[in-house]
Amino acid sequence: MQNEKDKVDFLIQFGANFGKIRKMKNLSFRALSQKCDLDYADLNKIEKGKRNITLTTIAELARGLSVHPKDLFEFDK
Repeated sequence: MQNEKDKVDFLIQFGANFGKIRKMKNLSFRALSQKCDLDYADLNKIEKGKRNITLTTIAELARGLSVHPKDLFEFDK
């Protein structure tokens, strides 16, 4: 089992990668929330690494960003 710092670091790295993809797609939180049926405030928390999300949320993010879910995990751990 990972320690708490490792878990937080992972959430921050995931969020940063998600943010990079969102910005490359030139999508605001509001525009993305309309594409993936997630609240824009939740998207902000995910990007900041403050929200631990489920697999279904990952699928929604990928759909809204028009990427494969694995692309959201392409960062150095």
